[in-house]
Amino acid sequence: MYKFPKTLEIPLADWVNTAMTWVMDNWGSFFDALGHVLLQMLIALQQFFLMIPWFVMIIGVGAVGWWLLGSWKRGLGMSAMLFVIGCFGYWKLTMMTLALVTGAVAISLLVGIPVGIWMARSDRVETIIKPILDAMQTMPSFVYLIPVMMLFGLGKVPALFATIIYSMPPIIRLTNVGIREVPKDVIEAARAFGATPMQTLFKVQLPLARPTIVVGINQTTMMALAMVVVASMIGAKGLGMEVLVAINRIDIGMGFEAGLSIVFLAIIIDRLTHAMAVRNTHDAQ
Repeated sequence: MYKFPKTLEIPLADWVNTAMTWVMDNWGSFFDALGHVLLQMLIALQQFFLMIPWFVMIIGVGAVGWWLLGSWKRGLGMSAMLFVIGCFGYWKLTMMTLALVTGAVAISLLVGIPVGIWMARSDRVETIIKPILDAMQTMPSFVYLIPVMMLFGLGKVPALFATIIYSMPPIIRLTNVGIREVPKDVIEAARAFGATPMQTLFKVQLPLARPTIVVGINQTTMMALAMVVVASMIGAKGLGMEVLVAINRIDIGMGFEAGLSIVFLAIIIDRLTHAMAVRNTHDAQ
């Protein structure tokens, strides 16, 4: 009487396992080819960042920070944080982490912005996609590590996909919100002057929604960076791997250095992308 009846239990786990088996049997070669392409992209990004001399990267970050933030002190502070990461001995690992984050953010934007536009143009699509975004953001990240590991094995590619799943929702949501917040009278004026729906989208709605979209890019980037430790659990090398090793060894010093390096990298990326959002807001006004 007090136990839930077994006849009412839903075998969802069995259904999911059956579906994954079907996907692997019928689409295995496709995912192998896709994984190879994405792996080559990540390797190219990693080689690019490692090819840049460390002092050029530090000076470049400081110069960009000075230009975007309008303060040489803040630019110098960013250069100092990047320099400290190098002094910890984590320069190569930081560039590897940056390559993973850059690849994940690039793919998230290529997919997320069109999906956000699609949501903004259809209430029905928004109703369907919103619960999916809720699941992507609230489901524990370890859950979707399992299917990507089954499809791509261990290494950089499954880590990339896990990062994309976790970091894509903000850019979709904010693209949708930004376009929907464009004043109706502005859209009506554009249509009154004979603008087509595509012209209205690209010449009116997207430019006015740009500040909100750039904030979405900032949030997507920060969420991608938040996944580096989780991604290290499935073979992605970088700063997250050092944190994982420190946990296994119970090495407080090593964990503090690696964690502080992640914090410094997050601060640099957040300040630069936020400054871009503020600059775009002023330009739009």
